Amino acid sequence: MIGFGKNRPEIAQQKWRLQLDRFVEENQKQLAALVWGLQQEWQNSDNIHILGIDLQPEPHFVVCAKEDIEKLNQNTRGQIQEILGIIDGYQPETEVLILAIGEGQVKLINYQPTSAPPDCFAEVTEDIDRLIEILEAALVEIIN
Repeated sequence: MIGFGKNRPEIAQQKWRLQLDRFVEENQKQLAALVWGLQQEWQNSDNIHILGIDLQPEPHFVVCAKEDIEKLNQNTRGQIQEILGIIDGYQPETEVLILAIGEGQVKLINYQPTSAPPDCFAEVTEDIDRLIEILEAALVEIIN
């Protein structure tokens, strides 16, 4: 029997990635605003933090400390070394960086919004907590 469509496990494993791409495309400005706002809150921290999306048990935002990402890289024998390089070169004033975790895989979301993240933050009317609520609801709606 030949498997097509949903029967192929690699296609099912990629589904969340495609859904996440759609979520990012539909919410670019709000994500840029959220990431910028959180980066401002995290500035006084001793460690670099990256916004993460954890898909289990239900999609939600998490904080990823760079030192934890480095440990994950060590535990996976350097399989996410490229992600660490991108994190090292990250420019929060001009780009968005989010690490998504799902199905035993990670996906790096990295894009340059049409408006700079500080401008996106200034344009949204919601505070950070409300923005998280709105975006998490949209995330749950798209990723199923």
